[in-house]
Amino acid sequence: MDFLLSVIGFAVDLGNVWRFPYICYQNGGGAFLIPYTLMAVFGGVPLFYMELALGQFHRTGAIPIWKHICPIFKGIGFAICIIGLYVSFYYNTIIAWALYYFYSSFSGTLPWASCDNPWNTPACTNYFGRSNVTWTNFSRSPAEEFYTRKVLEIQKSGGLYDVGGMHWELLLCLFLIFTIVYFSLWKGVKTSGKVVWVTATLPYVVLLVLLVRGATLPGAWRGVIFYLRPDWGKLLSTAVWVDAAAQIFFSLGPGFGVLLALASYNHFHNNCYRDALVTSAVNCLTSFLSGFVIFTVLGYMAEMRDVEVEDVARDKGPSLLFITYPEAIANMVGSTFFAIIFFLMMITLGLDSTFGGLEAVITAMMDEYPQVLAGRRELFVLGLIAVCFLGSLSTLTYGGAYVVKLLEEFGAGCSILAVVLLETIAVSWFYGIQRFSHDVKAMLGFTPGMFWKVCWVAVSPALLTFIVISSLLDQPPLTLFDYQYPEWSTSVGYLIGASSFICIPFYMVYKLVWTPGSLKQRLAICIRPEKTTRDPQAEAMRMSPVL
Repeated sequence: MDFLLSVIGFAVDLGNVWRFPYICYQNGGGAFLIPYTLMAVFGGVPLFYMELALGQFHRTGAIPIWKHICPIFKGIGFAICIIGLYVSFYYNTIIAWALYYFYSSFSGTLPWASCDNPWNTPACTNYFGRSNVTWTNFSRSPAEEFYTRKVLEIQKSGGLYDVGGMHWELLLCLFLIFTIVYFSLWKGVKTSGKVVWVTATLPYVVLLVLLVRGATLPGAWRGVIFYLRPDWGKLLSTAVWVDAAAQIFFSLGPGFGVLLALASYNHFHNNCYRDALVTSAVNCLTSFLSGFVIFTVLGYMAEMRDVEVEDVARDKGPSLLFITYPEAIANMVGSTFFAIIFFLMMITLGLDSTFGGLEAVITAMMDEYPQVLAGRRELFVLGLIAVCFLGSLSTLTYGGAYVVKLLEEFGAGCSILAVVLLETIAVSWFYGIQRFSHDVKAMLGFTPGMFWKVCWVAVSPALLTFIVISSLLDQPPLTLFDYQYPEWSTSVGYLIGASSFICIPFYMVYKLVWTPGSLKQRLAICIRPEKTTRDPQAEAMRMSPVL
């Protein structure tokens, strides 16, 4: 159960709440569920199963596992670690925003409920509970101004050219978040496995409470109809299929090294096939459920503003969680209670994903350099957390939201999809699907069926190639609020994405140069699994808690 909850906690994150509902209604509502389900069945779930099986069989992290599979692809492990660092630079800042809201919620009247605060502007328009209030394109809700002008203080920044000074309250919030992360990870999976009993289950309790509350609001049905109304014409658009595939791959999380790391601590004969099906189903159903939670509230807001749901649901990403939903909560009966549990849910959703992401880096590095790091886990984790904290400082400036958006788009965008593609090719084509199937049979007692083999060899690589090429060819201009990102920032973004992926060809060249023999001999050695035997004593030490 520790393992299952850890995997569910990693896979079910803030993206399930903010990304899936937005992408669903943008791409045809109920009709979107068709490509989403097909991409899950033929792409996401097979790769999820593959990573769990690889981690459980080889019992090692994302870097050293490649000497058992195909040594020339070892750069994939280093790329995964760099991507994990980039994600930690911005993802924990979003959790810090949620912590700021959580702290601000402990008041009789929520601070984003009115326009009577020092940070409000003349454009602030409060329409709840009032008549004869006109909502225009220039109107700003109290919740939007609280988020942009009080939490982010983005008005003090001139954009990426001038990000401004440090927001010290957010710095304290982030420090507290990283402190929690450190003390959850420093002893290994024995402690983080217990923490996820809270962080992975609490969000479901809160989601159900919010769903019941949202369903009782006036206008909730308008939001649900808008969410699920199928637009069959959208299925003819390539972009819809790309969005469906990208959503399922980012949601389930193959390629981040987390599944490899967590599965490596499992018993050898654990039924990872069952685990893959259960956790994938839970993840997809959570995304679907969160859509109802979000859209009942959007329907309520449309009813209050006397506009269409489409006009309320313009924002995606963090804005949905930090502007739209808090705005509705502020005008519910018992607003303080619902605000507290909502932001507590966001913090727990974010934390267990952070646990998984950093555990992937920790396990990979400690398994790769056991001579240096064995017995020094606490110090290594402290150093890693310090690096992540320092890397996050630019996101805590007044223009930090612009940096978060840039890292979110490029830090783990095409690069992670390309990593998963190469990982699939390395396992299916170089290591060999028959050898991999034999490994699975050794663990589970049965060989994977033909469906899984066909997906691993052909269907999943084809889907990933399609997504990567489509994403590179169609890069829409980057905007946040009313800010248009300068052209040079897109180039910086591509450099950030390339900086992790470049590890793969660099290591290939390094491996070929340093391997003795002719070029043909070198290639043969580099693509053949190294003859390694497991050290039972080392495995026992790895599985035991650090004292």
